[in-house]
Amino acid sequence: MAQNKTQPTDASVDDYLNAVTPDAKRAESFALKALLERASGYSPRMWGPSIVGFGTYHYKYESGREGDFFITGFAPRKQNLVVYIIPGFFPHSQLMDRLGKHKTGRSCLYLKKLEGIDLDVLEEIVGSSVDWMKEKYGDG
Repeated sequence: MAQNKTQPTDASVDDYLNAVTPDAKRAESFALKALLERASGYSPRMWGPSIVGFGTYHYKYESGREGDFFITGFAPRKQNLVVYIIPGFFPHSQLMDRLGKHKTGRSCLYLKKLEGIDLDVLEEIVGSSVDWMKEKYGDG
């Protein structure tokens, strides 16, 4: 059975974030690290070379495929800061309206920058999604 390409590593989260450029994105990355740590209650860990993940859960699909993945996380990409809201955004539609300028994918929240984002709302979205994941999958 194939494994996820994205696996936890022992690489230093702070070393990774200290290498993020430009300076503004580096500062926002450290701010997101603190916010997700608070909202999730988990310490950060590198997943693959470029994702900062928090917590883990074990999944098993009807197909028999199973594995472990982070409960929430983020990645400072060139175009956006990407926050991973694993259960998606449907349960958070009212909060999303108050978040500020953003785009979404299936489980990805794309933020150009944190300026203009209501960080209290973001923390509430992350905390709620972590609670949902713990309820569905247990506490990793």
